[in-house]
Amino acid sequence: MVSKLRAIVAYLSYSGNTQEVAEIITEQLREDGMDVDTHRIGIDHYVDASKYDYIFLGTFTWDYGCTPEEVKDFILEIGYKPENVAVFGTGDTQFGEEQDFCRAVDKLVHFYNSKWEGLKIEQSPRGYQESYIESWLEGVLEDVKTFA
Repeated sequence: MVSKLRAIVAYLSYSGNTQEVAEIITEQLREDGMDVDTHRIGIDHYVDASKYDYIFLGTFTWDYGCTPEEVKDFILEIGYKPENVAVFGTGDTQFGEEQDFCRAVDKLVHFYNSKWEGLKIEQSPRGYQESYIESWLEGVLEDVKTFA
């Protein structure tokens, strides 16, 4: 018997926007048959990343293109660079230059050498941006289904 693939959706959210994206991703992964845990960075306890086949890492971009310290701490707590990390995040173009929009996502995609492009959402994912999440997840899950 083949066991279910396990995933974790770990995210940091102050305004609730990144949390909303994380919830949509979690729901979709479960609908697709994955065993999914969620982790609120900075609130929940340590994560043993080795227990998961896939890690979905969510962040917002802080202070004109920076990755929040809590996300950096989460990465250090893991202690190594797991494979199969898919990165998503939220940003706000009104608080910086276009090149800073969701720059933390770009930095994390590069850091993990992720095989997937990062998902970038302007503020809240409600409305038309939900389709961006669905399309991005289809690309990630296509690889996941190939792996299974």
